[in-house]
Amino acid sequence: MPTEYAGATDVGRKRDHNEDALLVLPEHDLAVVCDGMGGHEAGEVASGIGVDTIKRFFEIAKDGNATWPFPYNKKLDDAGNLLVVGVQWANQRIREMGETDRRKSGMGTTFVGVLLRGARATFGWVGDSRGYVWRRGHLHPATSDHSLINELIKTGRLSDEEIANFQHKNIITRALGMETAEVDLNAFDLESGDICLVCCDGLTGMLTDARIAEILAGESDLKKACDQLIAEANANGGTDNITVGLARYTA
Repeated sequence: MPTEYAGATDVGRKRDHNEDALLVLPEHDLAVVCDGMGGHEAGEVASGIGVDTIKRFFEIAKDGNATWPFPYNKKLDDAGNLLVVGVQWANQRIREMGETDRRKSGMGTTFVGVLLRGARATFGWVGDSRGYVWRRGHLHPATSDHSLINELIKTGRLSDEEIANFQHKNIITRALGMETAEVDLNAFDLESGDICLVCCDGLTGMLTDARIAEILAGESDLKKACDQLIAEANANGGTDNITVGLARYTA
């Protein structure tokens, strides 16, 4: 059985429009989530440009003679280069749109994507949208948030009480739409039955990692698992848009 893919997105219970964008491309073994931000509904424009550009780049990259919009980095493997260059191009296009349309000035989006090559999954991310690997009932983080609170936690500058009461948990330190897009990468060697998950903070803000793992363990149909994750996030408040993409590897 080949690798299976599924994804779903939902506006949630508190927002009047969806600024998330989802891209699931089984033909490229790719799943991407972008969570947009910006006034005048520019967030959904930024996230839409993000997934559209990455989709277009992967289509171009299939042609071995195609010219890439950014140079190949010999320090990275093919999967890492595909993710990084796709994000760089998306970042450029988002900035160009913000510069030509004043109403969209300052718009941006997070990015998280997972690209499978055989039994190896490469995660790339910018911002606080997350990636995980579910394996035998346990959820393993594959990304680390580019957020103010995470930076303070990593440097030991917040106590447990301060973390719980931190007032600026939504401030991120990286996003597409900034002057440069610095992409972090992390690769996992997969085992048969592993599930790769990419999602926005509308999911992880409503469900614990343990509960996400329980849902994935209890539902073998990936599309139903996506729907169940979103339904439970909404039941817990649905304070933001909710988007999730899943890929199950079978050896």
